[in-house]
Amino acid sequence: MSKSRNIVGASTYQRIKRDVIFGDLAPGSKLKLDGLRERYQASMSTLRETLNRLASEGFVDALDQRGFFVTPVSREDLIEIANLRVLLECHALRLSIEKGDTDWEGNLVAAHHKLHLMEQKMKVGDDSQKEDWKRYDWEFHLALIEACGSQNLLSLHTVLYDKYLRYQMIVLTNRGDEAVDEHRKMFEAALARDVDTAAATLKTHIDKGLEHSLAAF
Repeated sequence: MSKSRNIVGASTYQRIKRDVIFGDLAPGSKLKLDGLRERYQASMSTLRETLNRLASEGFVDALDQRGFFVTPVSREDLIEIANLRVLLECHALRLSIEKGDTDWEGNLVAAHHKLHLMEQKMKVGDDSQKEDWKRYDWEFHLALIEACGSQNLLSLHTVLYDKYLRYQMIVLTNRGDEAVDEHRKMFEAALARDVDTAAATLKTHIDKGLEHSLAAF
């Protein structure tokens, strides 16, 4: 496969995945190849490869004789994803705090700073940058765990977080000061190398986020 085709494939994958996560491709909708070819300016072979990759990650359903569909959503699936996120992310956080060096601390400080500035905008009613808000949220959570020392764990967490984000974008509600305070507590505990407080706060953060999402689902 040529380098240029790899670039096109990666771009198509990122765009379709983004549109699934952010709801531009609705849950349960059929993904017609002709329509996708026009929308994403990609070849049929690239689209099939992309959709099969997204199917392997759980964002697309590939049904025999029926084609491709955006994976449906359900309360049960959201609960399972949140519970798995607690298991994976809390474990990764513990490892990361134990192994993190000065560079890790610096990245964490920068990630929290960007997220906190965006959260302050959200608090005063400026919700014009919701996609940036969720990107900074992801970058902060990744910064917390990226020193865990396991690429397999980070890869699994990325897929799981994207699935969780998809539900957040469906309900798109903000918990406000409560979530901001949880982020601050996690940040401070991580820098203080307080593993137990950081992990407990992260679990609370995910659990309360789940409750909030279920109430609006």
